[in-house]
Amino acid sequence: MQTFPDTAAPLLSPDAQLPKAWPFEEARKIVEHVGARDASKPVLLETGYGPSGLPHIGTFGEVARTTWVRQAYEALTGRSTRLLAFSDDMDALRKVPTNVPQQEMLTKHIGLPLSRIPDPFGEYESFSAHNNARLRQFLDSFGFEYEFASSTEYYANGTFDAALKRMLEVHDEVVSVILPTLGAERRATYSPVLPIHPETGQVMQVPLIAFDADAGTVTWKDDAGKTFETSVYGGHAKMQWKADWAMRWFALGVDYEMSGKDLIDSVKLSSKICRILGKKPPAGLTYELFLDAQGQKISKSKGNGLSVEEWLRYGTPESLSQYMFQQPARAKRLFFDVIPRATDDYLTLVQKAETQEGNDLKANPVWFIHGGTIRSQDTSPVSFTALLNLADVANAETPDTLWKFLRRYDPTLSPESHPYVDKLVGHALTYFQERVRPTKVYRAPTETERKGLVDLAAALADVPVSSTPGEVQDVVFEVGKRYFAKSELRSWFGCLYEVLLGQSEGPRFGIFASLFGLPETVKLIEEALARPALEVTAETPQN
Repeated sequence: MQTFPDTAAPLLSPDAQLPKAWPFEEARKIVEHVGARDASKPVLLETGYGPSGLPHIGTFGEVARTTWVRQAYEALTGRSTRLLAFSDDMDALRKVPTNVPQQEMLTKHIGLPLSRIPDPFGEYESFSAHNNARLRQFLDSFGFEYEFASSTEYYANGTFDAALKRMLEVHDEVVSVILPTLGAERRATYSPVLPIHPETGQVMQVPLIAFDADAGTVTWKDDAGKTFETSVYGGHAKMQWKADWAMRWFALGVDYEMSGKDLIDSVKLSSKICRILGKKPPAGLTYELFLDAQGQKISKSKGNGLSVEEWLRYGTPESLSQYMFQQPARAKRLFFDVIPRATDDYLTLVQKAETQEGNDLKANPVWFIHGGTIRSQDTSPVSFTALLNLADVANAETPDTLWKFLRRYDPTLSPESHPYVDKLVGHALTYFQERVRPTKVYRAPTETERKGLVDLAAALADVPVSSTPGEVQDVVFEVGKRYFAKSELRSWFGCLYEVLLGQSEGPRFGIFASLFGLPETVKLIEEALARPALEVTAETPQN
């Protein structure tokens, strides 16, 4: 590990030229947060996970994005870092997730800490242990370097003891910060300390009768009027959410943690509490939320988003990382139809990276996705979208069907010489068979489009089979310009996709025709023109 002298001089000047990628701007925040601290102490970045439901792709996104900030900071400073994946498994179960078995059993355990509820899958000692294992499995599968931490273990083994004592010392100040944010009914019962009922195991939200910071105890009554004195140590109590977050920052010395837009107010309150405890809150990024197909926030309990496993069934790990990297401050739909574009974007960025260096290379998401290295073998002479279209028109059942066309397009291609292309072929085939074929929608051409398609079939029939995709594309353009104004050429290509392929968009048509074969493309056009009107399943647009 490289070390730096303890000096007040900043690591970066305010006008330092950074690579134009958001993780480097976040790294600058960490530099400012750490200041002149002894460089022998690694910077601590944290991500949080609530194991009340199965991990979803948004959980992966937070760890991936934090990893990229970590990478940028280390590249800028040469200093060491740690990444802590923290599970809030001491939290109480408030509602039963809809995507797990044994709903009735879980309902009986509402109010208990997640780490004290049986695993509905029957595989681990508790519900949270099952979900924590799932989290670690998919983080490990992506090669993330992280340390896993359990709230239950930290409360029980004394890691939080000093911070819990400090929380009791400033109890009234913390309450004064939180109370104005609560309704009248909740204010009457609020305490930052949640004792665990010694008889029922429930996480109790009750007002405190008394608290003793020196003894580390709180006194309270349950709903039956029975009085208890409970130690805040040893896992016999936990902190209320916002106080808990602040206490963790204070206890562990967290330097950086990002969070979703829905937690903006929580970040503000937890930051105030962290300062009351005696430390500066961490730097961080507020990212936008992932949305499902209906534009609703994805949820672990609802299971309404893509899972990591589902993405990897239809796309590559690199495409998922590429999708997570882009514009974290913008809300994104996270559904199956984003996978093809993300895959093609990744392929384009790999090609760019081969000619980049310095800050330009470090601004390329590929530099982050592969930990500062470039995998030039992750290339393909054809796009993922083109492979999908090829599978579509060929009604492909096996990879051999697609490879037949690929070898005709480029005789040097083979699964052995181009394993990444072979991987894309497999994903494209699965995506077509399961996501495209069941929902295909064709439309009839308008009269103008019909004339253009007849003309295109004739033109392509005269194009030499040795023509390049670019030359074929020029022919498609020339035919389109005979029937559409320059400003309307987009409609011409929309016609090709919707009438011939049954979809709203596709690859450059010249590439597709070269892949599929010019005689085969002519036949495809003729079959579309001969298709009975009764087979059309979408309304015909008006030009």
